[in-house]
Amino acid sequence: MARQKGHVKYVGTLGEVRHFKIKGNTGYYAGLKGGPTGEQVKTAPGFVRTRENMSEFAACAMAGKSVRIALSALMKQMTDSQFTGRLTAIMKKINIEDGSEARGQRAVLVSQQPQYLRGLDFNKNISFNGILSAPFTLTATVDRNESTLSLPAFNPMSFLNVPSGATHFRIINALAAVSDFVYNPATSAYEPAEPTLNELSDIAYSAYTPVNAVTSLIDITATLPGSPTLTTNIAVLGCVGIEFYQEVGGNYYLFNAGNAMKVQEVF
Repeated sequence: MARQKGHVKYVGTLGEVRHFKIKGNTGYYAGLKGGPTGEQVKTAPGFVRTRENMSEFAACAMAGKSVRIALSALMKQMTDSQFTGRLTAIMKKINIEDGSEARGQRAVLVSQQPQYLRGLDFNKNISFNGILSAPFTLTATVDRNESTLSLPAFNPMSFLNVPSGATHFRIINALAAVSDFVYNPATSAYEPAEPTLNELSDIAYSAYTPVNAVTSLIDITATLPGSPTLTTNIAVLGCVGIEFYQEVGGNYYLFNAGNAMKVQEVF
């Protein structure tokens, strides 16, 4: 694939060459148009491996989408433009770990491979650990449907990287239940192993806290709705985050800068 470096910038097809942009990348790209037809990809023996990859990629995309849906209230302010692709890539790493099924039918067993999600920053450009360095603990109950985030009293001016102009912050404790995704031979498609539990979530916030005064103890409890009984096919993502605000006339306005969140633990 060629990349344009000159002054002429356009997209579309010119002769046998198509020109396009790639989201998240700078510059313009070019490649020959054409390729196999959709029917060839679906039926031709030479595309068996392609069909296997497409099937598993769809499963990984669905698993990643479940995370994004469960935490949809936080996606706009917490993620970078390539988060969806990065999350799908992580799910693909999990998918490859399944050695019990044939290619094209390998499951996405999030519950069995939690290490790939632990520590994931939702914005690759803003590390949560780089914003908040105060000590904290995140613990879950035995049944995994509730977690508590605790931060002992700390001085924000010493333990926070506060964006210019921010007057307050809130700490976030977010729980998200994500099902394993398994192949169903009857439908020739992937499905969540636990559809009624998949995407259950709760997002809990601390009070609006001034950035220029020592805090009191901060305890934030998040509880999945309905106190569900979680099976072994469910992974519960324990996420911690922080949002910054500016207070004006008693109202708090969310900052576009400095907000950060990561997957702290998978219960």
